[in-house]
Amino acid sequence: MSHLKTTYRFALPDSRERVFDLKLDHDTAQLPPSTDPNPPAWTELPFHQCAGCPLDKEKTTHCPAAVHLASVIDGFSDLVSYDTVRVTVESEERAVVATLSAQQALASLMGLIMASSGCPRTANFRPMARFHLPFSNESETAYRVAAMYLVAQHFKARAGGTADLSLDNLDSVYHGMHAVNRGMAQRLRAASRQDAIVNAIVLLDVYSSLVPSAIHEILDEIKPAFAALLAEPS
Repeated sequence: MSHLKTTYRFALPDSRERVFDLKLDHDTAQLPPSTDPNPPAWTELPFHQCAGCPLDKEKTTHCPAAVHLASVIDGFSDLVSYDTVRVTVESEERAVVATLSAQQALASLMGLIMASSGCPRTANFRPMARFHLPFSNESETAYRVAAMYLVAQHFKARAGGTADLSLDNLDSVYHGMHAVNRGMAQRLRAASRQDAIVNAIVLLDVYSSLVPSAIHEILDEIKPAFAALLAEPS
């Protein structure tokens, strides 16, 4: 089975280094199930289970997103949100290096993990995990979300369905994400002594609230770059 490998290297203020190697399935963009035989109690499914979670505690004992995030908690519990960290993100194609706040850096890593974790509510974002862009800004995020959604509509139309080219139902893609972010924030408050971990989730939720509500406004700002594609063919 082929994998997409992404490595996050954190250089922390106290000179420690934390390294996270993520191997996503090449086709599904999903992480393999956790092999931790004793995941922490805060990862148990009923513990602050997200509103509307479709998983059954009789069949799924632990939240898949929480179990994968558990490895991130260790080593970051004393990190403050606005501590400055240097992060290198490596994939087969490129390396991205950034110096930014701890909450921004962790939001990028945790967003990738949650999207690919096997959580059914975050599965909509696996295409973005498949083509991960670390530390994307508001405009880049809006562009990637619109591209992801419209490619899905292309596949739907090819299968004989009705495509939503106006992005009218984009809100529905994000609807479950808000509940996941809120539930995960509650879990992480119980697991972490400092605020960087929790605020990383809060930051993800800010983006997930902003992008669908402002998607047309943000895309209008980049419309001039599409002038050649929008022109009538000669």
